[in-house]
Amino acid sequence: MSTFGRLTGARELNLELLIMRVACSLPFIYHGCAILFGMFGGPGPQNFAAFMHMPVAVGYLVGLAQFAGGIAILTGALLRVGAVCVIIVMLGAILIVHIQHGYDIGHGGLEYALTEMLLALGLLLAGPGKYSLAGVLPGPLRKL
Repeated sequence: MSTFGRLTGARELNLELLIMRVACSLPFIYHGCAILFGMFGGPGPQNFAAFMHMPVAVGYLVGLAQFAGGIAILTGALLRVGAVCVIIVMLGAILIVHIQHGYDIGHGGLEYALTEMLLALGLLLAGPGKYSLAGVLPGPLRKL
């Protein structure tokens, strides 16, 4: 705990950060597997890109950003890099797919995408906490 934390009685929120990392990461790992590998009945990168009317490279990039970003968030290793990846994907999803349907997820709106993006933003700012694999990384990589 930092000196400030000891002086103010604040405590570290390591368990809470772990719970937030799990909640944020699992949907990205699931959807990343569906897009990148075609798992769980997912489209695979070619079909995803075709559905979005985008180049095939976009299918691979979106799938990789979701899958690798989700793994980074879950483990806490390279959490900030992973959070940036999923924030970018969610911004794209909101602007390209969901915003035209309003807020309500029941009508295809941005409700869930915005929630996941804000959760990733909070983790980006807070960091992974003690219950992560960030500590096994070399010193300069621990803050990523």
